[in-house]
Amino acid sequence: MLYSDMDEIYRTMDQEKIPWNIEEPPQVLVELVESGRVAPCRALDLGCGAGNYAVYLAGRGFDVMGVDISPTAIGMAAENARKRGAACSFFAADVLGDLHEVDGIFDLAYDWELLHHLYPEQREKYVVNVRDKLKPGGSYLSLCFSEQDPQFGGQGKYRKTPLGTTLYFSSEEELRKLFERHFEIQELRTIKVRGKYAPHLAVCAFMTRR
Repeated sequence: MLYSDMDEIYRTMDQEKIPWNIEEPPQVLVELVESGRVAPCRALDLGCGAGNYAVYLAGRGFDVMGVDISPTAIGMAAENARKRGAACSFFAADVLGDLHEVDGIFDLAYDWELLHHLYPEQREKYVVNVRDKLKPGGSYLSLCFSEQDPQFGGQGKYRKTPLGTTLYFSSEEELRKLFERHFEIQELRTIKVRGKYAPHLAVCAFMTRR
């Protein structure tokens, strides 16, 4: 995932046409909140994009900070929150950096369709960053496209999208090995998630920091 690639997408495309920019929050996140498994707390939205899910959580009592590599996306997120009366904070930052822009420790971190933008050699650094931003026992929700997903050619780990980005499609087992070094995995399963143009098969993991 390159800053120039993502920022160009947000600068040059209509928000409504960006494939991952879906206003309605994902059902998995909604179920965690409505069931009480995740109660209002300090939450970190990694790869927040236009801030839709941060705004959703803020409306349910969460104190949310959103982070994205694209300054343009951060501007969109701040405007989105302003229009909807949501008290969120947003910062442009590289999730593979030191995240010095992100103050404090969080009770909940989540990334939705971010991890497939990161390649295997980048993921350990990223997961350590997430761990270090969570208090012990803090919750982490992550979802990325499964290698079983039929989209973008339907085979191979690396697949190029119509936008020109290259995504890495994962198996449950490789994600289990990635996460279990730092987290207690509560659930890890392959599910179908909505997309703007077609559904996807994705690996969804919910875990807690050791």
